[in-house]
Amino acid sequence: MEDKKHLDTVTAAGLLVAMGIIYGDIGTSPLYVLRSVVGTTEPIRSDTVRGALSCIFWTVTLQTTFKYVILILRADNRGEGGIFALYALVRRHAKWLTIPAIIGGSSLLADSIITPPISVSSAVEGLRILYPHIPTVPIVIGILAFLFLIQTFGTSVVGTAFGPIMLVWFTMLGVLGLIHIVDDPTILTSLNPMYGVNFLTKTPGAFWLLGAVFLSTTGAEALYSDMGHCGRANIRVSWAYVKTCLMLNYFGQGAFVESLVGQKLGEQNPFYSLMPEWFLIIGICVATAATVIASQAMLTGAFTLISEAIRLNFWPKVRLRYPSNQKGQLYVPSINWLLFAGCIGVVLYFQESSRMEAAYGLAITLTMMMSTILFSYYMYSHKYNAWFVAFFLVFYLAIESCFLVANLAKFTHGGWVSILIAGVMAFVMIVWLRAFQIKLRLTEYVRIDQYTQAIKELSRDISIPKYATHIVFMSNAARQSEIESKIIYSIFQKRPKRADIYWFVHVDTTDDPYTMEYKVNTIAPDDAYKVTFKLGFRVEQRINLFFRKVIEDMVKNKEVDITSRYESLSRQNVIGDFRFVVLEKFLSFENELPTTERLIMSIYFSIKSFTTPEDRWFGLDSSSVKIEKVPLVIRPVENIQLKRITS
Repeated sequence: MEDKKHLDTVTAAGLLVAMGIIYGDIGTSPLYVLRSVVGTTEPIRSDTVRGALSCIFWTVTLQTTFKYVILILRADNRGEGGIFALYALVRRHAKWLTIPAIIGGSSLLADSIITPPISVSSAVEGLRILYPHIPTVPIVIGILAFLFLIQTFGTSVVGTAFGPIMLVWFTMLGVLGLIHIVDDPTILTSLNPMYGVNFLTKTPGAFWLLGAVFLSTTGAEALYSDMGHCGRANIRVSWAYVKTCLMLNYFGQGAFVESLVGQKLGEQNPFYSLMPEWFLIIGICVATAATVIASQAMLTGAFTLISEAIRLNFWPKVRLRYPSNQKGQLYVPSINWLLFAGCIGVVLYFQESSRMEAAYGLAITLTMMMSTILFSYYMYSHKYNAWFVAFFLVFYLAIESCFLVANLAKFTHGGWVSILIAGVMAFVMIVWLRAFQIKLRLTEYVRIDQYTQAIKELSRDISIPKYATHIVFMSNAARQSEIESKIIYSIFQKRPKRADIYWFVHVDTTDDPYTMEYKVNTIAPDDAYKVTFKLGFRVEQRINLFFRKVIEDMVKNKEVDITSRYESLSRQNVIGDFRFVVLEKFLSFENELPTTERLIMSIYFSIKSFTTPEDRWFGLDSSSVKIEKVPLVIRPVENIQLKRITS
């Protein structure tokens, strides 16, 4: 109920944060969309201008307003949005849904690398109107560096700072557009969808311009991903104002361009042509600030995406930071710097925003198609009207397939870059998921009660040096009655570990983002206990701190005595020491793997060596942690042909 209240409450602060975080991408599309559709080398035709405006209006209306703002925002996973949150809601119903989830998630990450360079470059290049020979690449790189550096402060701080700027930006868009609509009010007849239909069916090559039209709605997926940051109601209310200002600007540009019928646009940018000469430098500055914020929309979406991917075993465990106590605030350092490196590479490779357009839009089209499939299944599983579900699926797949085909025309001109990036991301996700499934299948569990007596006897065997007063094993066994056989091996065989009390700790990540609960199973009073933490996927796993709280509660309730059992220390009520043991698996040489699984596990362990170690992921104090390497023996070698000789 608290999550629903957070989602569906409209506040002034929430509207400001929403304005600052999620509309940057879609909000800066007027900088380049109409110019790309109309073209710069052919004489301007009135039917082309009005047809392009009609296509833009109905694309934004159908894709952003109806599909995302009205429909898909309904599918929240305990207040969180995004394609992986949607997948988490339906994954129990069909295993094949993993495929669209991985394709959509990897494509969105690829788009997160393309969006910042094209957005910032398109605005900075406006300076060439005043300074024709200014080098823009160093300026773009400097702005991107600033953007990625400030992520550490969290999206709440960033959103509050950027919100007023975006409010100014959208107001400026609306006013500039309205001024030119007044010059030719008939431009508003382009709202009639027949202009778009005639444009696509009668203008030669118009279909391939859909790739440029699609750029007007590319920020819709980021809007859904950031629902947890801003709230559903704040998004819906603020979108009404945002869309109005966007359409006013597009139609104002259309009125200006139509006044040039028979001429060529050439180097003119219709967006900047709306501005009076005295306002130009101000407009360029505001546009540059807005494009920085466009990049922010994709970054916050990418952070959310990765946190959900980790929970779903699609991505390596990397460090997550929560800069504030406000729900949805998240920062992922490794992804921040990975995206930064990718953005710099894109800027240096393409140099100009016009060249980046080819790489832009193709990946996000795939994401939107996958969202259509997943949301259709969500509606089906939640008993929506079957005819409506079928209509939604067919209608939106048809539209998005047209956009995809049109965007594929850009493949050889730069679109391959986004597909390559998406392919690498998808490869990592597939390897991580398959490796998780292989480990899960082959991990052997045993019942703890079979070893209870042995644990008691080991605890009292003074002939073995005491390893620690309390030994805490991190366990993957979800069942209260079970433990990994590797832990039993570590206790009794690798090096007998004598302790006064043995603790087995399991962390269960829940679908509820902010759950913080625990359960204690007494295996043997004063000898062995199993503690299961139920933590939400947005809760930082500070097991050291949480476990200390559990011990305090148990001591207070007189369930356990943690005083040292050394006589001299016990008389002075000295608390015994705690030592954590984390078992880290490695690929054993002693196995016969199928070729495919051997390759998957080799890649898995290679990637894992660069990720956050298990002890740091669990938030354990490194001074009291023992990392033990244990072999992952998969299908041991059998029938060894080894012959003994006597001489």
